[in-house]
Amino acid sequence: MKGNKRRGRRPRVSADGTGVVSHAGLEMVRELAVDTGLVAALNTALADTYRGPWTHAPGRVLADLAAAVADGATAVSGIGTLADREDLFGPVASMPTAWRVLDRVDADHVEAVRQARAMARDRAWAAGGGPDLDQELVIDFDASLLIAHSEKESAEPTWKKTFGFHPLLAFLDRPEIAGGEALAGLLRPGNAGSNTAADHAVVLDMALASLPERVRPRPTDPGSPRLLARADAAGSTHDFAQACRDRGVGFSLGYGIHFGVQQIVDVIPEQCWHPAIEADGSFRDGAWVAEVTGAVDLSGWPDQTRLILRKERPHPGAQLTFADADGLRVTGFLTDTAPGVVPGQVAGLELRHRQHARVEDRIRQAKAAGLRNLPCRGWDENVAWLEVVLMAADLVCWTQLIGFADSTSLGRCEIATFRYRVLHVAARITHTARQTRLRIDKTWRWAAQIADGFHRIRAAFD
Repeated sequence: MKGNKRRGRRPRVSADGTGVVSHAGLEMVRELAVDTGLVAALNTALADTYRGPWTHAPGRVLADLAAAVADGATAVSGIGTLADREDLFGPVASMPTAWRVLDRVDADHVEAVRQARAMARDRAWAAGGGPDLDQELVIDFDASLLIAHSEKESAEPTWKKTFGFHPLLAFLDRPEIAGGEALAGLLRPGNAGSNTAADHAVVLDMALASLPERVRPRPTDPGSPRLLARADAAGSTHDFAQACRDRGVGFSLGYGIHFGVQQIVDVIPEQCWHPAIEADGSFRDGAWVAEVTGAVDLSGWPDQTRLILRKERPHPGAQLTFADADGLRVTGFLTDTAPGVVPGQVAGLELRHRQHARVEDRIRQAKAAGLRNLPCRGWDENVAWLEVVLMAADLVCWTQLIGFADSTSLGRCEIATFRYRVLHVAARITHTARQTRLRIDKTWRWAAQIADGFHRIRAAFD
């Protein structure tokens, strides 16, 4: 009894509340899917898979799946999160219906789904969610292993001695937010190579097709938009570099340090090493860069390819390799960016390439929103699920960019924080004077910002 008294007065609990909904912030994501034209474009893409009128429009079902993924769903059953709140979201497809829509996104229709995503991106950018088109746009490429926890079609052993898939992904670098903007993803078996040039070229084409037409490169036009393909050493192949050149895209690719390059490092005069810089222009402590283009045979690479090396004091506990010199970690990258284009000369080029590390955060965010596990048994269904995950990443990205651009706490936060602060917010639904109102809980710290976010997104598309 004494222990119970110390707990203080407990609230009385009953199951008779009315008009209260949680996950109210998801309505913002669902409205954005309509406003950008994503739902309508997906309907058009899948219309020929139906013999008659549908009960639940396929575009609405896929967009709801994407909203559920943004909300934390890891399987198709997650659409039930929306179905449980019919007062707010209206009629939502059941899990079996969602499965059937995923089945319709087969190999003959997945390209149309990607085109629908591209159309939505164009409208989202026009509404204020786009990058500064006067600056160079950077597309980051990277592959990541996905573990298969059950037998699934085309799951194979991976180079890490696990079992699953090895998709290759492309993100548009958007440093102003945490999650990035998902351009393309190629699902591959687990035994697919990390440095497969053909796959990189395919994903490059998919990424370019996902961009609005006005920002795609025009190889023969001097006034073409500037785009850069950025990858680590896994993407550093002659064929991929040439594919970038053929499409009018610059490249910045990691370069594996071999014994010949290591010998060059030993004889580079000290005055040729320049301090590396940080994003704010300050010098990076213990790091230097140098260009060695003329000292290495680069004849197999596209014309005007440059090789830049970087040496840095290793972090505590880092293990050195044979390619490192005098206790300093040595790395390198190739680029075809001409001198003087990027401020800071070689140090600026090295900073730009080092920022490729942000793609790891993009992939981590995607894995926190549906990518960690492919829930379907069949290959085509998992390809469709990957497209849903990319939709979810884009919808969250555009929501933050359009609705919360001036809010650091909501516009730049990671997906888990965004769910807690925005998507999962509680609200009350009221009906007065033929109008339905969603009243965000006024005691919630971010209530006013969330309401402003709704208004800004709606105003952007009016």
